[in-house]
Amino acid sequence: MPEDITAELESEELVPPAEPKAAHQPLDKAIESQADLSAEINAIGEAYQQALKDGAQPETQPRLDYPPYRSSILRHPTKSLQHADPETIELYSPAFGHQDVHALESDLTIQHNGEPLGERIIVSGKVLDGEGRPVAGQLVEIWQANSSGRYIHKRDQHPAPIDPNFTGIGRCITGPDGSYRFVTIKPGAYPWKNHLNAWRPAHIHFSLFGTEFTQRIITQMYFPGDQLFPLDPIYQTIVDQDARDRLVATYDHSLTEPEWALGYNWDIVLTGPKRTWTENEAFGTAGDSSDEAGE
Repeated sequence: MPEDITAELESEELVPPAEPKAAHQPLDKAIESQADLSAEINAIGEAYQQALKDGAQPETQPRLDYPPYRSSILRHPTKSLQHADPETIELYSPAFGHQDVHALESDLTIQHNGEPLGERIIVSGKVLDGEGRPVAGQLVEIWQANSSGRYIHKRDQHPAPIDPNFTGIGRCITGPDGSYRFVTIKPGAYPWKNHLNAWRPAHIHFSLFGTEFTQRIITQMYFPGDQLFPLDPIYQTIVDQDARDRLVATYDHSLTEPEWALGYNWDIVLTGPKRTWTENEAFGTAGDSSDEAGE
């Protein structure tokens, strides 16, 4: 199983240590509220819609500096990019397991002695290039919170239970048709410290590798109908609704197994105008044409 994948958790999403009673303590009125952030999000959205009417091109990738996402300025390069030797970089890249990928690693519900708590789901789809062609042999890894919205991570200490039978990490290799499939537990929403009463919508993190560690993209898959979408600054960093929709899985009854698990379909498009949004932090906008993970 992947050993270091929890290192990729967005640390600013995770809350600092706190006792459960902290939730009942008086709130600091100086902290920004959700209403404050929502007003900023709405203003940016209205400005974007006006820009489209004025002839601007749609934005299909997240804005690097998105003020409502307070730490966004810390999550992308602020200086000129430098050329680096790929082989040197790979010497210091993370190790996501020291053995070949086993077929059982794609089932996150059988990794411990008991069954995890929560709603069992199947997440399946295809990894495609910009022309709709399958990308075979692609390493796909996922990590997520448990059904209570808790990560197995020392930085996540908010008062939600840890499930001893759920670690929240898995991986697989895409088939000849570009397909992947995971069995897991639907993650819960969780609080983070961007502003007062901030909650992240339920999501699963996806990582895809090409033939080298330097060919990596990271993205997130969301679930349909989440009421937290309009409130979440990370989801809203993509100001174009069509582009945001490509992050949301579709319920697929043909994937659903009777009396066992609900099925969701989500395809990942690596290139082209319909590409899936990625956390392309290593290159910023300069990497938009250079991160084809399957090539």
